[in-house]
Amino acid sequence: MGYILFETALHATETMRDTDNKVIKKHAAFAAFVAVSVLVFWKTASALVAYSLSRESSSHIILIPFVSLFLLYSERKRIFAFPRPSAGPAIGLICVGVAIYLFATWSLYPQGGNALLPAATLSLIFFWFGGFLLFYGIEAARTAAFPLLFLLLMVPLPDGILYRVVNLLQKGSTELSYLLFRAAAVPVLKQGFLLYLPGVTIEVAEECSGIRSSVALFITCLLAAHLFLRTTWRQAFFALLALPLAIIKNGIRIVTLSLLSIYVDPSFLAGRLHRDGGFVFFLLMLAILAPVLRVLQKSEGRIASPNLVSGAKAKEEFARGA
Repeated sequence: MGYILFETALHATETMRDTDNKVIKKHAAFAAFVAVSVLVFWKTASALVAYSLSRESSSHIILIPFVSLFLLYSERKRIFAFPRPSAGPAIGLICVGVAIYLFATWSLYPQGGNALLPAATLSLIFFWFGGFLLFYGIEAARTAAFPLLFLLLMVPLPDGILYRVVNLLQKGSTELSYLLFRAAAVPVLKQGFLLYLPGVTIEVAEECSGIRSSVALFITCLLAAHLFLRTTWRQAFFALLALPLAIIKNGIRIVTLSLLSIYVDPSFLAGRLHRDGGFVFFLLMLAILAPVLRVLQKSEGRIASPNLVSGAKAKEEFARGA
């Protein structure tokens, strides 16, 4: 009996080693696939890095692949438990990537501004999606849906859409600042994006829209929702809080700096707090988000965990069988 148990354990250990070796080989092959795709799309990749480093609204782009890689690594036991390659869907996604790239480069639609770069970046991401299916399969892709779809944040917004987003943040920040000044009994007159205050005129320009911190806030909310919440609607709700909170953050920042310049020192409008103080107000928004996240977590605590439900069903079926 002891010999049989020993042989069984030894066989299980050897099977696990073989599985681990196969997964490691798949990782190496997928890494090589990604490296080759970057070389093939080198012009796109280098342009994307340069764009990210030069545009405040897109400074997050170069960090997205590393965050996605970290998420894949942290959930590796679930994602890569049973890799089964899916060649058909993989080839389909790769063909979609090629089609998007050709559609963009053959000038089948107006290419004003940065229109070509988003399409080329999207085609590269579809290549990576296809490679993932090719080496790991559909089930692994379903389990890794969030880390994979997170890569879509690498795609820069076309200039037309980006302009509308910035304009929305400008309008929201201007309106909220105006209301806060009125609430603080500060004399103020609003005209467009201009706020006329005693002794100073504030313009909520594109540079003051807070687009960079707004994107950072959205990504933070998205990651927190994925990591700490289970239900889809709660995750969506928490992620969408980023937009109103971004406007609130920017409005508070404008009003704070304006009041400091009026009643303390005019240099506050051009000082260090104006240039580098966004992080302070970003932390303020995180302090507001923390209790909201906690409330959503507690509301989920009243709902049975899917794992607990499936475990209870398994025990019930086992008991019936016994």
